[in-house]
Amino acid sequence: MEISQEILKRKGALKFALLSPDIINLLNRGLIASVNLTEWLAVDHGVLVKNVLPHKYQESCLSALANLKQKTAMQSTLAVGKALHEQTCGRDSQLLSTLAGHVSDSVRCWATYLVGLNDSLNISEKLNAIKPFAADSHFGVREISWMAMRYSLDSNLEQAIAILLLWVQDENANVRRFATEAIRPRGVWCKHIDRLKEEPRLALPILDVLKSDPSKYVQDSVGNWLNDASKTQPDWVVELCEQWGQQSNTKETTYIIKKALRSIS
Repeated sequence: MEISQEILKRKGALKFALLSPDIINLLNRGLIASVNLTEWLAVDHGVLVKNVLPHKYQESCLSALANLKQKTAMQSTLAVGKALHEQTCGRDSQLLSTLAGHVSDSVRCWATYLVGLNDSLNISEKLNAIKPFAADSHFGVREISWMAMRYSLDSNLEQAIAILLLWVQDENANVRRFATEAIRPRGVWCKHIDRLKEEPRLALPILDVLKSDPSKYVQDSVGNWLNDASKTQPDWVVELCEQWGQQSNTKETTYIIKKALRSIS
């Protein structure tokens, strides 16, 4: 089906009540990607499963969705991804490839869990496999990519930090941002990393490289990382920000410091 340029270049409704039934239909058929949070939240994952997945995978995914107490977009994404992982056990590389290249961002979000939940992969292999999702052009895929990796990163913290230290040199700001967002001590809608809440200095090699990053997307993540840490180690965050203020007299560092200290201030 050919999608018009008008649809592809739409800005998207800001309220559910304003969503076009035609757009919802295209989203649920997996024929277009969402363009904002309203559309992303409006996707019916049960309908999407029926429209895009091979029949042999549909029953387990639909059952997982039916068992959800809260059918939020986040929980629905996890439920489908987990069901696919449990059925394939990481052995269907063709499925992963198909989902990873799908036009629907929601489908690509499912694919991130085929990587994040696959314990046959070590942390290096997982991060290598998740990197294309971390660099994805869609905000939803980027967010779910680090959420899918959260438990693995927590369980392999030193190794993960050593690998992510290479990512902060990447020319792609999305990849650099993953390096901090994925290991935020508290994070949003996710498991806390208790060790980083108590020992934030473990991530200092990564933070130091990014203290004057040119991308606001990365700056926000670094500032939020330090704001997380300030809830448990405020003195450390204040001391680090004072050092950065002396070492790096840039508007980028100044912005990060202000964001980092907002809870303390």
